[in-house]
Amino acid sequence: MVYGITGNTSKAELWEPVARLVAWLDAEALAFRLHAPVAEGLRARGLVEERLCTAHGTEALAAEADVVLSFGGDGTLLRSAHEVGHTGTPLLGINIGRLGFLADVEIGDVQETIRQLERGDYHLDHRLVLSAEVDSTPPRRFWALNEIVIERGGAVGMIAIDVAVDGVPLNRYWADGLIIATPTGSTAYSLAAGGPIVAPGADVLLLSPLAPHTLTVRPFVLPASSVLEARVVSRRQPYVLAADGLSTEPMEEHVGITIRRAPHTVNLVKLPQQHYFKTLRTKLTWGGGNRREKGAG
Repeated sequence: MVYGITGNTSKAELWEPVARLVAWLDAEALAFRLHAPVAEGLRARGLVEERLCTAHGTEALAAEADVVLSFGGDGTLLRSAHEVGHTGTPLLGINIGRLGFLADVEIGDVQETIRQLERGDYHLDHRLVLSAEVDSTPPRRFWALNEIVIERGGAVGMIAIDVAVDGVPLNRYWADGLIIATPTGSTAYSLAAGGPIVAPGADVLLLSPLAPHTLTVRPFVLPASSVLEARVVSRRQPYVLAADGLSTEPMEEHVGITIRRAPHTVNLVKLPQQHYFKTLRTKLTWGGGNRREKGAG
């Protein structure tokens, strides 16, 4: 197996663990490739032998690796997913900050994790992805692992978003915006907006309005096969379209946006000892009170 290594090069915590991993992989005669910015950073800091940076650096990480190790947090893994793109190369998130929902392998467990991968003791979690197409000339296309967001671009004022599902009008959302999320994204921006937590294996899409004007408007769960058509019809109120937090330039009114399930998935490496519910309990501190009560006696 060839291990691709990438990460958030703006984090000072990245370099020492990656340098140790590179030295260990080399000593174990395990094949690896370094994303070019990581290779350059290691070289500039003198943390890794020059020959390793030169021989193993690459711009085409996803094409040359069997699995990509992404060092950082959830945001780093999202960026890594977009770098991997449609190749289908599996991703493994290595946490170097707070525990994330996606980057859920701790930095101290990397070597044992690689031993598990070498034994084939893992499985792939195929995560649903959204695609968005903007009815412009030429058409603009985006995809997202977490969410597509239509959001006001100004400091004040709501926008009105007409939404139809499979050609049938659903609602005109008067709100600060609208989040269309995957199950993976249910614990990201959608959760902050009051949306439900959805297990990754659920085959659904989520609509979560941002600060809706009408209190009867609530988050909505749709089959993943649904095709959504959205159109902002407000006057003189700018708005943006964002995919996984990456915003486009300000959008024009009355432009159609079609959102549907993408034809590809993002493939995450999961280990037997990992479980989504365990991550939820840890990240959201669920059950902490009960554990204290049991230990208090």
